[in-house]
Amino acid sequence: MTIEQDDVLESILRSTRTIAVVGASPKPWRDSGSIAKFLLENGYTVIPVNPNYKEVLGLPCYADLQSVPGPIDMVDIFRNPDEVLPVIDQAIAVGAKTVWMQFGVVNEEAARRAEAAGLQVVMDRCIAVEFRRLMR
Repeated sequence: MTIEQDDVLESILRSTRTIAVVGASPKPWRDSGSIAKFLLENGYTVIPVNPNYKEVLGLPCYADLQSVPGPIDMVDIFRNPDEVLPVIDQAIAVGAKTVWMQFGVVNEEAARRAEAAGLQVVMDRCIAVEFRRLMR
């Protein structure tokens, strides 16, 4: 069951330190880039993940989650819903605690797979909107 309770969402946002942004883009008009910047500005360690770029927001950009050095607390997913399952498998493999599928990203099979592996799952919500709403 994906997480929808405000207190649990707030707890996730407060306990998370490192966020891998899958689909991160250096293009400022793309939500993945602007939200990664927002997360950086609000104290998170952001790790861009996108095989198409070497750098995003002045940070090294990794081709996939397995290439990221060090632990990942959350995987924030900006991908088409039909491209989410491989990202979930990578998130499980690297030991992420949470997967957050951005607004418009809905994949029930991926959510079930992540939950079965013990990950917290947030789906079809914008992390920036929820941060502004819950982190007063």
